[in-house]
Amino acid sequence: MKLKRIRDLREDNDLTQAEIAKYLNVTQRTYSRYENDDRAIPLEQLIKLADYYNTSVDYLLDRTDKKEPY
Repeated sequence: MKLKRIRDLREDNDLTQAEIAKYLNVTQRTYSRYENDDRAIPLEQLIKLADYYNTSVDYLLDRTDKKEPY
């Protein structure tokens, strides 16, 4: 499942993959694989990203266009 929104949010906030990877406590290469759909992102990481960007997991998964968290 391509998670285009995690890349879009990162770029919109002028962050590098390395910065987000550090926040998630993974390598930059692992995070890059999440963005490129080469590796499934664990649910715990997805939740951390939703919290970081103050949005919902559903928004990150493209299940809703409502950016605000529930």
